[in-house]
Amino acid sequence: MPSVTAEDTLLDTAVAAIGGAPREGQVRMAEAVARSIRTGAHLAVQAGTGTGKSLAYLVPAVEHAVRSGSTVVVSTSTIALQRQLIDRDLPRLADALEKRLGRRPEFAMLKGRRNYLCLHRLDSGPDEDEEPEALFDPFAASATERAVRRLREWAEQTTTGDRDELVPGVADKAWRQVSVTARECLGQRCSLFTECWAEKARGAAGRADIVVTNHSLLAIDALESAQVLPEHEVVIVDEAHDLVDRVTSAATAELTGAMVSTAVRRCGRLIDEATVDRLGEAGDAVAALLGEQPSGRLDVLPSALGNSLAALRDAAKACLDAFGPARKEEQDAATARKIALALLDDMHETAERMLRAFDAELGERFDVVWCTNDGERPAVLRIAPLTVSGLLRERLFGQSTTILASATLALGGSFEPLAKQWGLPAERPPAEPDPGTSTEKPAPSDVDTLRWTSLDVGSPFEHSSHGILYVAKHLPAPGRDGTPPPVLEELADLVDAAGGRTLGLFSSMRAAKAAAEYLRDKTELPILCQGEDSTGQLVRKFSEDPCTCLFGTLSLWQGVDVPGPSLQLVVLDRIPFPRPDDPLFSARQRSVDARGGNGFLTVAATHAALLIAQGTGRLLRTVDDRGVIAVLDPRFATARYSGFLRSSLPPYWPTSDPTVARAALHRLDKAAG
Repeated sequence: MPSVTAEDTLLDTAVAAIGGAPREGQVRMAEAVARSIRTGAHLAVQAGTGTGKSLAYLVPAVEHAVRSGSTVVVSTSTIALQRQLIDRDLPRLADALEKRLGRRPEFAMLKGRRNYLCLHRLDSGPDEDEEPEALFDPFAASATERAVRRLREWAEQTTTGDRDELVPGVADKAWRQVSVTARECLGQRCSLFTECWAEKARGAAGRADIVVTNHSLLAIDALESAQVLPEHEVVIVDEAHDLVDRVTSAATAELTGAMVSTAVRRCGRLIDEATVDRLGEAGDAVAALLGEQPSGRLDVLPSALGNSLAALRDAAKACLDAFGPARKEEQDAATARKIALALLDDMHETAERMLRAFDAELGERFDVVWCTNDGERPAVLRIAPLTVSGLLRERLFGQSTTILASATLALGGSFEPLAKQWGLPAERPPAEPDPGTSTEKPAPSDVDTLRWTSLDVGSPFEHSSHGILYVAKHLPAPGRDGTPPPVLEELADLVDAAGGRTLGLFSSMRAAKAAAEYLRDKTELPILCQGEDSTGQLVRKFSEDPCTCLFGTLSLWQGVDVPGPSLQLVVLDRIPFPRPDDPLFSARQRSVDARGGNGFLTVAATHAALLIAQGTGRLLRTVDDRGVIAVLDPRFATARYSGFLRSSLPPYWPTSDPTVARAALHRLDKAAG
């Protein structure tokens, strides 16, 4: 065990208070986090399931916040972890450390403004200019009305106004009637400002030692010029494997005909008719052209679409100008004005960004533009950054000491693949502090580059004796014509051997449904499939009945935590590479190739390795769990990149013999009873 330090003593106090036991990996991680905070060097730490990583970063974070009087931001990817931190981990930690630290640590949760009930919107009633959906679907309209009435009743009871505390939830359509974005908010001009739930949350966050937020708000804080999060010097990014995707999503914008129609309705009685008509005509032209545009990435902007985008941009700017400077007016009128201005500003910026994206040569572009047109829903034109590494390097790592933590960060046995996506340079040890100073942080220098270290503290699980990695080398390689019959037969044999207890992770919903239908014809075991109920309900049914199987796609790869005998077999139907025609991934891969790199390995294989590591991590959730991971894609053992994928996983016991895998599952089924 490492030497006992002050951080270890606090950690021991916390662990003892919750009835836990000391873990070497947890102690090593806590020491590394404390060192990172002291020296200012960023840290990427991989801590396997069961390490207790939340306490390992919370203890030094709380100690630093209380001793220094500063705020530490903790960002997570999932609501489940946010709730765990706020409802369980931090209250218990505050109880345990209050006496040792001299006062009780304070903590708060902060989300984007759209997540909180707006009392003014609730008071002023629904938008009159909302889409008159009753003309097309009276059932949808009545459902929205019922949901809004329920929200009014909930508003009398809630103590936070937080949408996530409304159970069951409501559709986005209803929630939009009672919430506002940051751009739409009246701010201090609102008569209900002092009662505002979002402002109360911001106030609590400003007073807290630890602020728990999400990656999306962390991204918005980096993207926006206005400060969103409280002043802070330290950020801890848990579930850091998801950071790039969440930041990319926050930086993605879109244009649709419906957006323009909504803007026209919102502007209708606020500015002159001719200017509004100009916007409507430009929107109609864009919508018509998008309806004819096939789905896919746009490497060249069609001249007609470019002209229409320019017309839309200019029309939106004309509407913005027509509003003139802010003026004193009734609150309802001020709200209508703010909402209209926010949408116009968003459309103007997005159209301008899309046009600007094509100014540079193909290999020098920063953004990717693509059209989604499936023929069933109105077409959408989207734009996203080719990479967010520069943004993260400048606005996250350049501003705060950052600790990145996850069970999955080392891909192909190295932190470098994800470090490149984060914008971090090649790993170098942190600079030694000047012995003449009183701080461990090195003095600023014009030649300084970002310094960071990595650490893999392992896992308390004995993967080689508790888990089998079975790769079905004898099966045919996946094709484009659905799941081959031999793969479905293999799946049925494995499920039968396991007596159910199976989580099937599929690369597409079509494949998941086909497998569910096939198994239902072959077995009497209950087969659940994603989409047949809410994901939460499906996972609950799956965990309560060991004979049940659950099949699904992406959200199940990362969102299932079912310890015990209900889950003893995890099946991957194929390596989850991004689709070859995915606009963003294909553009990123092409960009790497153009610079002399290996685009497939850097982009596609890294994406697949991350998902595989997350998906297979569903198997062992406690030290007592046992089971089999079955990969029904022979490429996982035979392709040239298979070594990179396998080295992204813990050291499970490997086999390609189906009889060995089935025999192990039979034994586990029998032992579980």
